[in-house]
Amino acid sequence: MPKTTCTYWNPLLPVNRDCWQPIPGLEGQADQLTLSIDLETGEYTRLTRFLPGADTAEFGGKTHDYPEEVFVVSGRLYDAAFGLWLEQGDYASRPPGELHGPFKTDVGCVVLEVSFPNRVWR
Repeated sequence: MPKTTCTYWNPLLPVNRDCWQPIPGLEGQADQLTLSIDLETGEYTRLTRFLPGADTAEFGGKTHDYPEEVFVVSGRLYDAAFGLWLEQGDYASRPPGELHGPFKTDVGCVVLEVSFPNRVWR
């Protein structure tokens, strides 16, 4: 089964604010909006919105055994694993097993994430 599709729309418009869902455990700090998903493979494309002042330090960094790509759409996000501010327009292709986070932002940030859970690194 291929990834779901959707006609053209702008998820960043205020009229679509109800489409966003709080990320479990990060309520009031970060929301997510799945843009497309392949229910067989688990591959997905989503937006993650970190609200101004969000800080995930209490959760520490994370890794996973599949690759993912991220693109900063707006704002900026600090990745403590790299000691680096990711700014609007920054892109990363994370290999399986790469530590990233915890994250924090002062002004807020929207990140496009493309993940490939079925491409597990062994």
